[in-house]
Amino acid sequence: MRFMALAAEHGLMVSKPYGDSATYDLVVEHDGQCMRVQVKSTMYRRSRGLSCQMRGNLQRPYVYNSFDFVAVYLIPEDVWYIVPTDRIAGQLSLFFNPKQKNSKYCQYKEAWHLFKEEKTIPRIQACADEQFLSAAI
Repeated sequence: MRFMALAAEHGLMVSKPYGDSATYDLVVEHDGQCMRVQVKSTMYRRSRGLSCQMRGNLQRPYVYNSFDFVAVYLIPEDVWYIVPTDRIAGQLSLFFNPKQKNSKYCQYKEAWHLFKEEKTIPRIQACADEQFLSAAI
């Protein structure tokens, strides 16, 4: 619920899929673009930061393309990290150090803007045999 409220404050629409069979928790929409989001939270302190488990069903790591972003809430710090899937796919846990400026995920700290960036679809080109086209006409 906390994620949904903050997303709305950032001008994003949030939807929840029906049932529990999706590989993501929520869908965030901005300007007609939908992104699948897995939401996590942690209080587990480790060393100088916090660690968050990244496991799906059967305690296995999430596979690539299960969702578009993971939103991790560090409860003791009251900080969100919005991380693209390709940065975390296959990992069993993530480590965050919000006080260190050059930490691994520092660029994703409170990165709500990532939901508003325009996603480009690769250009699709097709070609057809001229004989096929003239026969079809």
